[in-house]
Amino acid sequence: MELKQLKSKSADELKAHLVELQKERFALRMQKATGQLAKTHEARRVRREIARVNTLLGQKK
Repeated sequence: MELKQLKSKSADELKAHLVELQKERFALRMQKATGQLAKTHEARRVRREIARVNTLLGQKK
């Protein structure tokens, strides 16, 4: 998701999105551990998006 779209969300929406991202990150980690992860760049994308959401949540406080 782009930064503009994230900035337009409320804090509650960002928290919900963060939970979804954490679930996705966990699934990707499990795929990597079992050797099923084909798109390794997805793990990096999710990790960075989690950092973006956390940064925006900190700014909204």
